[in-house]
Amino acid sequence: MKTILKNMLFVCCLTAFVPVAGAAQRGTAEEASALVKQAITFLKKNGAEKTLAEVSNQQGQFVDRDLYLSVYDLNGKVVAHGANKRIIGIDASQVRDADNKYFVREILTKAASAGQGWVDYKWVDPVSKKIEAKSAYFEKSGELVFAAGYYKQ
Repeated sequence: MKTILKNMLFVCCLTAFVPVAGAAQRGTAEEASALVKQAITFLKKNGAEKTLAEVSNQQGQFVDRDLYLSVYDLNGKVVAHGANKRIIGIDASQVRDADNKYFVREILTKAASAGQGWVDYKWVDPVSKKIEAKSAYFEKSGELVFAAGYYKQ
């Protein structure tokens, strides 16, 4: 029961601060992967501290319409988040989607083996307020995993 409540709180906190965009202004798969690559380039030039601060800046360069970055350490702890700073520090590996899937665990597992890829899951869409299909592109860089997702329409 505690896990369900924590997951519900996590979803509520996350969706309460996500920028709202119209359907025509939604991010695409290409834009989500480009955002991750841009952040990793920024990391290599500026270091982790500056990158994590910029990722968590809701008016910064890593927030674009309904696209934003989530950055995890290799254990699943949120170290930066473009939609909600309040979840920084939580263990996201325990969070499940609407189908009870541990999608962050899957991201971390795939990042450890392949270094990059896509994970599909279901999440509350901040525009429709309904559970929608979402896909996140992720890449591992050093001890960090960067991810950005888009809603499939």
